[in-house]
Amino acid sequence: MKSPVVTGPFGLGKALAGREQAALLRRRTATDGSTGASLVVDGRDYLNFSANDYLGLADHPAIKAAFKAGIERYGTGSGASPLVTGYSRAHQQLEETLADWLGVEAVLLFNCGFSANQAVLKALLGKEHLLWQDKLNHASLQEMGSQLPCKMKRFGHNDMAALERLLEPNRGLIVSEGVFSMDGDQAPWAELATLAAQSGNWLMIDDAHGLGVLGPQGRGTLAAQGVDPSSVHIQMGTFGKALGVAGAFVGGSRELVDYLVNFARHYVYSTHMPAAQACAVSKSIALVRGADEARARLARLIVRFRQGAAALGWPLGASYTPIQPLLVGESVAALQLAQRLRDSGVWVSAIRPPTVSVGTARLRITLSAAHREQDVDSLLEALGPCPSTDQRGGAHAA
Repeated sequence: MKSPVVTGPFGLGKALAGREQAALLRRRTATDGSTGASLVVDGRDYLNFSANDYLGLADHPAIKAAFKAGIERYGTGSGASPLVTGYSRAHQQLEETLADWLGVEAVLLFNCGFSANQAVLKALLGKEHLLWQDKLNHASLQEMGSQLPCKMKRFGHNDMAALERLLEPNRGLIVSEGVFSMDGDQAPWAELATLAAQSGNWLMIDDAHGLGVLGPQGRGTLAAQGVDPSSVHIQMGTFGKALGVAGAFVGGSRELVDYLVNFARHYVYSTHMPAAQACAVSKSIALVRGADEARARLARLIVRFRQGAAALGWPLGASYTPIQPLLVGESVAALQLAQRLRDSGVWVSAIRPPTVSVGTARLRITLSAAHREQDVDSLLEALGPCPSTDQRGGAHAA
């Protein structure tokens, strides 16, 4: 079908052309199957180093069986928003399981992490408040913060001295990630908790990439760093990464959850996640809690990759999590390297501005417990020795 001629006030074609000229245009790739270790595109098998399936659970037979059983009992959808008829016993049981696992009083389920983050900020922060955010926080947090009537103050990445200088007593909310999604490093949560307590402000963690991977029983970044969960007022996590399903949650005090049930518009006015999905997530949590060996295997693979990449001269970030950013510099160079790996049967996505800062385009390599040692070795062989700075067209970064 021929597309209509697009005219009007929005300049869509010009915006797209500008992105393409700058090597920043995004296109989707339809896959024919994906697990934590492999990917099929156009009939070809690739080693997959771009998924967030950190424990390899997305294809786990027990989780799939729980999903199927949930469909048989509850159907394929929830049928309504949670305050109408969309809140089932399966949702309630998942919330209780999460609260017990993470050491919080209560939990509220959301369809995705983006809406969970935005719901919290929008529901809590008015013009009389302040919002402090790490400069590398996720786009969902940064975007909502820029749209709220409160004043947002961004501090340098993991710079606690800078945050302390910006803080004012009893004025609002400090937000940071547990594991940063593009750099893979962690925020210093003991220091953040101390600053929040001293200043009388609330503290929120986005632990989308730490949950399931870090800490005893996979309880996340706070547990890994020995931080009491009661010192962090709001926890957000997702089910679509290490847990291998989809959806998200917000946890904290019972009062917080009751408040969000009444005032979080993203929750009140959205059709709830299917009950069958909640069944699958509950099964996933049971598996994650007992997955210490998978986490240990993943840790060994991370060390193997880092040692191998360092020996080849590639610049790495200060990350000891499954997210291993290989910094390239310019967008064109990142795309070319990604294509070279793809030609070798290894799938790694190039991450470019505006997702990351200009001049810090990278390959975001992600490891999974589903990978084997020989998979990591194949990735390193495909990468080969790092070319010189001049050849790559970008600067090395620490």
